Amino acid sequence: QLQAFGGGLVQAGGSLRLSCTASTIRTYTIGWFRQSTGKEREFVSATKWNSSGKFYGESVKGRFTISRDNAKNTVHLQMNSLKPEDTAVYYCAAAQRAISSSVTYTDTYYYWGQGTPVTVSS
Repeated sequence: QLQAFGGGLVQAGGSLRLSCTASTIRTYTIGWFRQSTGKEREFVSATKWNSSGKFYGESVKGRFTISRDNAKNTVHLQMNSLKPEDTAVYYCAAAQRAISSSVTYTDTYYYWGQGTPVTVSS
């Protein structure tokens, strides 16, 4: 079971750190996706199960940083320089041993957390 938390209301230019916890993440690729009203779920970032790669969507590159702590079964998403267009519900998801070419697709992930809302005011 995945749990995402850390969302909230922040002004443009501010920062938030999202966290995703699970009973175990050691063999799982963990991804972050977001969905705003009326839009499809969008890939944000992912960290490979073997720490061999970190991936970012084009719209968040240079502003968001993903990290994982396998010992604590936690993945963090540090979000800096937030923009109003980052407003969405953010979901974390898990896929066992996903390959790099598949991490941006929602279908890759079998387990999903409940989502945490992020609102960025202008």
